[in-house]
Amino acid sequence: MKSLWLALTFTLFGSAWTYAQSTDASRELSLEGTIELALENSTRLQEIDNNVSLAKAQRTNAAAAFLPNLNGGLSQSRNIGRQFDNTTGDFGDFTINSFGASLNSSMPLFTGFANINELRSSEATLESREFTRQRVKEQVIFSTASAYLQYLLSLELRDLAQQTLDVSKQQLTRIQAQVEVGARPEVDLLNQESTVASNEFQLINRQNAVVQNRLALLREMELDPQANISFEQPDIDELNLTMQAYDLDQLVSVALENRADYQSQQASIQAAYFSYKATQGRVLPSLSASANIRSSLNDRNPFSYADQFSDQNISRGFSLSLNIPFFNRLSTRTAIVSQKLNYENTKLSVDRTRLSIISEVTQAYNDYQARVAELESTAKALAASERAYQTELQRYDIGISTLVELSQSQALYVQAQSNRLQAVYSYTFQEKLLDYYIGNLNETLSLK
Repeated sequence: MKSLWLALTFTLFGSAWTYAQSTDASRELSLEGTIELALENSTRLQEIDNNVSLAKAQRTNAAAAFLPNLNGGLSQSRNIGRQFDNTTGDFGDFTINSFGASLNSSMPLFTGFANINELRSSEATLESREFTRQRVKEQVIFSTASAYLQYLLSLELRDLAQQTLDVSKQQLTRIQAQVEVGARPEVDLLNQESTVASNEFQLINRQNAVVQNRLALLREMELDPQANISFEQPDIDELNLTMQAYDLDQLVSVALENRADYQSQQASIQAAYFSYKATQGRVLPSLSASANIRSSLNDRNPFSYADQFSDQNISRGFSLSLNIPFFNRLSTRTAIVSQKLNYENTKLSVDRTRLSIISEVTQAYNDYQARVAELESTAKALAASERAYQTELQRYDIGISTLVELSQSQALYVQAQSNRLQAVYSYTFQEKLLDYYIGNLNETLSLK
């Protein structure tokens, strides 16, 4: 009976494991799912999240600088030998055990506005980090989408190479039959065998490109290269090829308004400015207030411990402290110069980023127009080459065309198909690239 239960348990476990394995192996990701997984795995985003958390902690610390601090202390001592007992006025040889406790607090009243400016700087730094995170997220989305499109293109080109090889093999079979009955010269058979071998070589290269592009996509997703994941391959006719009438000036304006990296640097200017002002505040006097309360007891005192600690030995103190910096070996002056130069460099960096954004958007816009023209020209070329190939095939079958002419026509047709595939995916890529450069890319990216 025990053996039967054991066998049943292993059978059920094995079935569940097999189902889990088959489910994982059959996992197919769309572009949206691929991007979602890439965002989950991105160590770049995790690093930026840590930087954002650090900026939040620094902002909290800057806000807490306005609050008073509070410290407590306890002490216990034993004095042995000749000494003065201040509770009795005696001087003799004895032992005194004593215990003390204290609380003290201090609070800045004026720091030359340094604490205010440091808080503003920390808030601007946090804002900058959050914008940086948004841009890194867009970079992950774009790089993943680019790798996904490149992988899809390699699949299409591999399928085209396979179809070309199949057609060449069929043509080889027909030519071989015609050569056997003397309808075609043997040189046609040899030429076609060469064509088949060339097509096989092309297919091998295309298959290798598929493997390489799949590895590149998994690398972008930060996944194990052996992961049992497949990717959805939409029909090329399902891709959204709706052409947009963009205005360059409007695209530049949208980019300067939306780009998270540009907004991050603008926030960095504010952070650098307030750091500079906070450092300037160090040349001004600072004012602080402090208070303390202390109490003690000892075993030579005739009063009870409770009376000593809560009444007899309590002392309180209050103070104001004004600190005026006269000369600190030029360290403050050097710090001010350093912060000012950092502020100026940050402004220069923002100007450089602005020009870079305008250049990127302009280039992407021009490339988009070129991809649109390629779509139109490759569509015409594909239609014409297909008709030419079909016509040449018919002419060859009835014996009024040579194999060389047929091979040339077939090569042009295959090249036109390849050009069309690359034009379609280049257009799709360029459209996403334009969205990326204007800061309009998110995880809901779709190809349809």
